[in-house]
Amino acid sequence: MMKTGYRVCDLMTRKPIAVSPELTVGECAKLMREKNVGSLVVREGDLLRGYITEQGIIHKIIAQDKDPKNTTVRDIMITKVAAIAPNRDIYDALVMMRDLDIRQLPVLDAENNNKLVGLLTIKDVLKIQPQLFDVLVEKIELREAEKKPIFGRRDALEGTCDACGAYSRHLLELEGEFLCKACRES
Repeated sequence: MMKTGYRVCDLMTRKPIAVSPELTVGECAKLMREKNVGSLVVREGDLLRGYITEQGIIHKIIAQDKDPKNTTVRDIMITKVAAIAPNRDIYDALVMMRDLDIRQLPVLDAENNNKLVGLLTIKDVLKIQPQLFDVLVEKIELREAEKKPIFGRRDALEGTCDACGAYSRHLLELEGEFLCKACRES
């Protein structure tokens, strides 16, 4: 098992945007837009009750012609929620997210009655440890993969530099390695 040295509590958002299960889906959608987030934690007091996502709103409200102003979060929230402890390594969290095909993990403190203490997202992890992207790759389904430039053209790729490990939007292949501009020039 790989360890990064970073714990979940080092990277998690300590005050995730949380809503009551009684809020309407319409109010949640406005809050998501305002805060520029794709999901909201649903809690009562310090206890996690579930979460609501943009995808959930699309599939359970919009696609079924339900009224978001008259539907509460309780009606559509995801209640079977995977969670992680704050002292776990972020590698463990990323593997859990990959295996469960989720983008966020509530962080619960088992020593404090499973109190919600934060939220860890894939973005939180990849900002600090971009080389962990490879852990996620095997679960990503590429639609029309044969039309994607990565399969035909092997230069000007986006990803992690093979030499320094830094993320770059402009990797170029040099002697079998994909390198960022700084590593190509050195």
